[in-house]
Amino acid sequence: MAAIEVEGLEKTYPKGVRALDGVGFSVAEGEVFGLLGPNGAGKSTTVKILATLSTLDAGTARVAGYDVVREAGAVRRSIGYVPQASGVDVHATGRENILLQGRVQRVPPGELRRRMDELLETFGLGDFADRIVRTYSGGMKRRLDVAMGLVHRPVVLFLDEPTTGLDPEARAAMWEELERLAGEEQLTILLTTHYLEEADRLAKRVAIVSRGRVVVDGPPDQLKRRLLGDAVTVELAGGDATAAAAVVERLGVVEETVTDGRHLRARVEHGAQAVPGILSALEASGIAVASVTVARPSLDDVYLHFTGRDFRSEDEAGSAR
Repeated sequence: MAAIEVEGLEKTYPKGVRALDGVGFSVAEGEVFGLLGPNGAGKSTTVKILATLSTLDAGTARVAGYDVVREAGAVRRSIGYVPQASGVDVHATGRENILLQGRVQRVPPGELRRRMDELLETFGLGDFADRIVRTYSGGMKRRLDVAMGLVHRPVVLFLDEPTTGLDPEARAAMWEELERLAGEEQLTILLTTHYLEEADRLAKRVAIVSRGRVVVDGPPDQLKRRLLGDAVTVELAGGDATAAAAVVERLGVVEETVTDGRHLRARVEHGAQAVPGILSALEASGIAVASVTVARPSLDDVYLHFTGRDFRSEDEAGSAR
């Protein structure tokens, strides 16, 4: 049975900003599912609609078997929601934050205290439970956010960009917490992220979102296997990568190319064997190369293949907007 079913979701904001343009996907019960896409792709808008925090213009969506429009109350009782911006009260203690959230969710007092102690220990906050939250580190606040989202034992948990703003060490710690959570709590998790490595590590399946549409979905490893060959990235010492792409394409060994400033990325069947020929052709054309790398396909390459655009460039553009 699907825990989340989305079909033809559309949303347009004022001034004609089209956030969603027919988004559709399904998430199985007990699955960790990732909505992966650059900033501005429509991920957070999708989650807000599923959490009944925003209205849809067209399409249908069901969460835990309930329609998000007609049965919004039942949806809210069934889900936990951790938004991008922290929802903790920094002037209260960690224990008080969880206690308040439990009361809002109408958890019986006896059960609430047991659940509160359990969550504080699970997320490594037991020794800090009675400290004011403004003294917490960014990673501790984020763990408290997740604990608050779980206090009423939801069947579906929405995590909207759960590690944005965390330093690498705190992000890695959060990944470990979420991996353990997925195994121990036996709930459905929908994770939105613009970190490729986060989706690759945490999600059993991903839907790649670009400009309000789902362009492809499936298990990360399966999506990467669909791309034959290796990813070759050439950093030029100077000049325009467009001219370099034209030179490389004439060799007849390249599946696809994309340029970004001084970087040229190409997909070739045998990367290590193709590199000498690529370098020779560029040198013969007077194009200087600073570095070259060869790697197996990544989710970045999957995004490039299905959209024709570089993920990181799109992410930076989305952040700027």
